[in-house]
Amino acid sequence: MTLEIITSPALGPVAHGFFTRKGGASSGVFEGLNCGGGSSDLSDAVALNRARVAGAMAVTPETLLTVHQVHSPDVVTVTGPLDGEKPKADGLVTATPGLAIAVLTADCQPVLFADPEAGVVGAAHAGWRGALAGVLAATVEAMEALGARRETIAAVIGPTISQRAYEVGPEFLDAFLAEDPGFSRFFAGGEADRMQFDLPGFGLHMLREAGVGTVEWTGHCTYSDPGRFYSFRRTTHRGEADYGRLISVIRL
Repeated sequence: MTLEIITSPALGPVAHGFFTRKGGASSGVFEGLNCGGGSSDLSDAVALNRARVAGAMAVTPETLLTVHQVHSPDVVTVTGPLDGEKPKADGLVTATPGLAIAVLTADCQPVLFADPEAGVVGAAHAGWRGALAGVLAATVEAMEALGARRETIAAVIGPTISQRAYEVGPEFLDAFLAEDPGFSRFFAGGEADRMQFDLPGFGLHMLREAGVGTVEWTGHCTYSDPGRFYSFRRTTHRGEADYGRLISVIRL
């Protein structure tokens, strides 16, 4: 099966892709293109999947760069292959041609950034914790340090869990209202004390607040399309032992 790669015209001529689970070597609950080394999938299958992604992006596996994601606002600037232990962070930026930077997700937002005029790209893993902590603005700031300008940056949110599938409790709402009471608009009423949270809507808001010139969401819900996307929440609801990770990549 061939790889399926979602792209966005907003990122213009910059090579990029939000990869679905199609076209991979993994089997069982990981069936497809699982690129998560932190999963319990066979390491050889994950390595083969990542090699297929690298080939699709016209880079070597050594220059397909990811970090140890920890739901933080931390962003690293990369200028070459990452030797040794991966840094703990949730965003990467680079101005080095030939490097592909990537994030792994399974409901959280993968966000790809590009300023083609400046020759700077970025990638961020933005779950609710990271988005609330400021990882999207931090990625923009790191791109600025490399010469990008906010008004010429385009940022695209890839497949993520949609509001209709994201039920949360009152303590979740409280965490957002503690930051800004206006964040209540990203919550809709659910059953009893439950609410539905609009993660991509919140991500779009934070990107606009950061001054990003062009922002959009591809409109794909990870939870609702098991044939194309992995989903942590869907796995939890099904009582499965583990789940795969989708990869989203951008390079100059």
